[in-house]
Amino acid sequence: MLNAHDVAAAAQRIAGHVRRTPVIAVGAGELAGVPLVLKLELLQRSGSFKARGAFNFLLTTRPPRVVTASGGNHGLAVAVAAAALGIEAEVFVPTTTPATKLDGLRAAGAVVREFGAHYAEAAAAAVCDAEDRGVPYLHAYDHPAVVAGQGTAALELLADAPDVDTVLVAVGGGGLLGGTVAALGGGPTRAVGVEPQLCPTLHAALAAGAPADVEVGGVAVDSLGARRLGTLAFELISAAGARCVLVADEAIVEARSALWRTLRLAVEPAAAAALAALRCGAYQPAPGERIALLVCGGNASPDGLS
Repeated sequence: MLNAHDVAAAAQRIAGHVRRTPVIAVGAGELAGVPLVLKLELLQRSGSFKARGAFNFLLTTRPPRVVTASGGNHGLAVAVAAAALGIEAEVFVPTTTPATKLDGLRAAGAVVREFGAHYAEAAAAAVCDAEDRGVPYLHAYDHPAVVAGQGTAALELLADAPDVDTVLVAVGGGGLLGGTVAALGGGPTRAVGVEPQLCPTLHAALAAGAPADVEVGGVAVDSLGARRLGTLAFELISAAGARCVLVADEAIVEARSALWRTLRLAVEPAAAAALAALRCGAYQPAPGERIALLVCGGNASPDGLS
């Protein structure tokens, strides 16, 4: 099982390839009823934390070409990382992928193939294509190098804000939460997952005792729309006893607007999920609990922000 040493090794490996994104403090009453610390991964290369896992995988394996599937952010990260390292990248995406992310993929030089209405369909097609051509398949969230890379965001957060008690993390396939749990290493800081009600992969896995398929939809489906939690993430999250809360789409939309109004952060819906858990009461901190949010990405059109 991955641990803090694996995450630390990933941090050394990707240093110089990814940005050390800023950590900012926000006072009580600005975004929620408690002071907050925000790790701004929307300022990461490719616009999300996904660059960390993509660079770690490619630097570990160094393939001449790679195939992947993505709802958008992972594909952008792979495209950017591959271009930087001189690797050819082919990205399968669902037909529902926002134009903003498609434009970014093509601008980064990736070959883009649209297939199916959901991430799971695009991923199945990508796996078949990779096997047929003998090309490595880079899983979006269920590979040790990817999960370790994602955990480096939490490692930086702990270094910059060592007094944090709890980190709220949006969950799709579970790579970011799994990596965060590994980075925390059983220390005093704990991680709590936040899922949209319409993308409950972690809730389904915890209820079933193993990753299970779920139907997905809603405002954050392009980033958090994995139909099944990753096996590695499930092992890490279960071993740590990490809990998860659900938030409604309306709460995510409202939190996204609040981040824009208060801090002028144009985040994607997935990046507002953690804040939504606080604002709607899905997560209620204890008195004096010090909360951090991983603001995971900004690859969305700013239309509708006000």
